[in-house]
Amino acid sequence: MDERVFLYKTGQPIPAWDLQHRLSIDKPVGPECKDAATTFRINSTYMDVTDQPYRDRQWQAGGVLTACLGVGALLWLVGYMLWNPPEKMVAGLIFPCLVIFLGIIAFSYVAFRFGRDEFFALKRRPIRFNRQQQKIYTIRRRRFFAKPDEGDITWEVPWNEKSIFCIHKGSSNNSNCYHIRHYAVDDKGNVARAFAIGREWQGRANLQGLLSQWNYWCWYMNQGPANLPKPALFFSEHESIRESFLFCMYDFGMRASATYRIIMMPFILLLTSYRLMALWTCREPIWPKSVEQVSNVTSDDAYNQPRGDTPVGWAETALAQERHDYPYDPKMELGNWHGEKDGAANASLWAEDVPPKI
Repeated sequence: MDERVFLYKTGQPIPAWDLQHRLSIDKPVGPECKDAATTFRINSTYMDVTDQPYRDRQWQAGGVLTACLGVGALLWLVGYMLWNPPEKMVAGLIFPCLVIFLGIIAFSYVAFRFGRDEFFALKRRPIRFNRQQQKIYTIRRRRFFAKPDEGDITWEVPWNEKSIFCIHKGSSNNSNCYHIRHYAVDDKGNVARAFAIGREWQGRANLQGLLSQWNYWCWYMNQGPANLPKPALFFSEHESIRESFLFCMYDFGMRASATYRIIMMPFILLLTSYRLMALWTCREPIWPKSVEQVSNVTSDDAYNQPRGDTPVGWAETALAQERHDYPYDPKMELGNWHGEKDGAANASLWAEDVPPKI
């Protein structure tokens, strides 16, 4: 459910289900607090996390490349027909020509509409939780002709109760999927713009992870990095070929058997090639100078990570966990939680149309 494909509706009210499942920034929404693999870096000033499409961008890249191949194939067919015209035009040729023409328009639209943020764009679109400023900054799109210190196109969201954060429910692979979405509204209460934070959670059983993730970000913004569990892993800001391969392999199941992965290996390698082609055409994101100026990190910041021997990426983290040098599934229980004590049962309540009161 890539947020760039299933867009919010500008000028329309916030979806009723989303608004009913609004998230508070100063009250926990579940009994535990943990990261669910969304973090690039963390320190006393800010935390950089992923946008929702980051982990699955190979799928959109594959769709865009397929659309480009469709355009190329149809243009070749047009060239062949022009090079070898029929001896005489008949009415029966009008329909095939119309189909080819409409096909070129459709494939071109898909390639441009969904490819402009995938190819020749940005390697990642980080979302920055700045606890010193009590704001969220998110890079949304590459700026090709930026003025000095202007950086890429960046949105700013205040961290207060006026900001609207919700659980968004969609449908993917015949099941519900969820992500955390911020809505900005106009004077009439209609959606002006929106963006998704972190990642996607498939199925109501995984809604527990979404609630724990929200608690994680709220703890950081409200109380700082002290006592905060370590992230599940730190994603590399300079993704390697191995990391791209692991993104695609884990997309078929984090704990899939070796036999299943061997069977699926051709598809995994194909998706890896899509992800790599997208990354190789993109550049690193550039924060505006105004954001960089409020994101200074002191050299003696005890919470500045990753650094030193902290593992970065899927492979290094897995090896460190095997050596017991990095915790597996680090989390903490929230003492000020007064709702359902069982995390799975609490998530089931949130999956209903009317969530529990907090």
